[in-house]
Amino acid sequence: MAYVLGFFTADGNLIVNKRGASFWSIEICDRDILEKIRKALSSEHKISVRKKKGLHNAGYRLQIGSKEIYSDLRSLGFKTHKTFSLTLPFVPDAYFPDFVRGYFDGDGNVWSGFVLKKGRRVRTLILQVVFTSCSHQFLYSLQKRLETYGITGGLHKHKTGNYSRLVYSVRSSQSLYLLLYKKKNVNLYLYRKYRIFQRFFCARIKKCGRGVAWQHNPLSRDRSRVQIPSAAH
Repeated sequence: MAYVLGFFTADGNLIVNKRGASFWSIEICDRDILEKIRKALSSEHKISVRKKKGLHNAGYRLQIGSKEIYSDLRSLGFKTHKTFSLTLPFVPDAYFPDFVRGYFDGDGNVWSGFVLKKGRRVRTLILQVVFTSCSHQFLYSLQKRLETYGITGGLHKHKTGNYSRLVYSVRSSQSLYLLLYKKKNVNLYLYRKYRIFQRFFCARIKKCGRGVAWQHNPLSRDRSRVQIPSAAH
């Protein structure tokens, strides 16, 4: 359920209608992951199609009426208009990787490619993970919590837009990969984002001739290292 909470933190809403009924919802463009979330919740609620003007891709929404869940989310600090007031809810260490993976699938981005850096003749293979939010405080709290796992990143507030970005470079992005996907029985994740990590590892093998890489294991508090293979699962 921590994954669902993370996804809700990114793309969810709390709703109270005119009759006073309480709902919570998640709206995204990827129907597949929304169906997995519905299955994880043992829900039979309908997934509705939400078409918006000017957008080519339709959005999909799962809305569930539950006073109990609504009350639980409120007790965790969520509000009906949470965009700018979002705070990091308390999540135990055992479930924090799932929470981060859920938020990453909702409001995170991963990019990999070759970049020609200034003063160099050979292109460098880059992996970058970015978390985005309109709540600078939320990202600051997330940054500090991830630092307890040995994962460091830079927090930047956009000068003209009303949002902030938490950015992780190559080494930290690899540690994030381990945090997000290397737990046992990971079955809730957005495949298209996971595949970008895999393409990075495959590209590095072709470029450097290495099958595995050593990286700090964020799931181990003894600062041990693990091997990152060319493919997981």
